[in-house]
Amino acid sequence: MNAQDIDRAVRRLGRDIAERAKAAGAARDLAIVGIRRGGVHLAQRLRKELAAAVGVEPPFGTLDIALYRDDLADKGAAPVVGPTDVSFPVEGKTVVLVDDVLYTGRTIRAALDELVDFGRPRRVWLAVLVDRGGRELPIAADFAGARIDVPEGDDVQVRLREAGAPEDAVVVKARRGT
Repeated sequence: MNAQDIDRAVRRLGRDIAERAKAAGAARDLAIVGIRRGGVHLAQRLRKELAAAVGVEPPFGTLDIALYRDDLADKGAAPVVGPTDVSFPVEGKTVVLVDDVLYTGRTIRAALDELVDFGRPRRVWLAVLVDRGGRELPIAADFAGARIDVPEGDDVQVRLREAGAPEDAVVVKARRGT
């Protein structure tokens, strides 16, 4: 995906989420939460799209799932923990959880575990820029900018300007060491 493809996908995601929220009577109760690292910038872009579509800027938060991962023992080293900021009440909200790539489902499982530590949302919708398949857990995206089949030995990298990339792009690369 190039920059124009990503822009179109984010606009479409925003429209699709707004439509579903309006149909569910949840347009005024939306909140956006980005998963660090890759989901935060996409969540900020989606927030702007949703604000334009529903007329209200949804509350925004971020989650760092480092301490909620199920593979901490496998990693051996102490996790590097970044900031989590959910400074709005999640009770009764329709939370749109945002990440860049959905693969095994383990990141999303960890994010859900952390999110409910802040309260009980009415519902949680998952929005991702790329759903690459290969699930290890029964987790599915409610909204995906693109669905692609990627071999297990390859990585999907989302590069965004906000994260220092020269231009927005989604690239598939062979995983190092394979």
